Amino acid sequence: MDATQLLKGVLDAAVLAVVQREDGYGYDVVRRLRDAGLEEVGDASVYGTLRRLYAAGALSTYVVPSEGGPHRKYYSITPTGQELLAEQRDGWERFSAILTGLIAPQPSAAEKGPRA
Repeated sequence: MDATQLLKGVLDAAVLAVVQREDGYGYDVVRRLRDAGLEEVGDASVYGTLRRLYAAGALSTYVVPSEGGPHRKYYSITPTGQELLAEQRDGWERFSAILTGLIAPQPSAAEKGPRA
């Protein structure tokens, strides 16, 4: 299965969950997503998601000076982002349960025996 297609539908939730655990700058969020197992996630997709979530009020930003390079813009989750993440968690749990039920192995008609 192509994980990149699945990732498109859940990237908002993944980014919000990572930032909820700890504030982070763009590449830090990318790295943590990859470390969590989402190796296919693209830099541009994450940066675009961060900008979109910020514009929607789900994330706020603050700048931290860096001695070894440019200042870093850190993202933190807002109360709106907390609510959005909770909604997405609920939606994911429902969707996951439905899909698991659909794709779980089912006994074949021959295994079930004759119908009465």
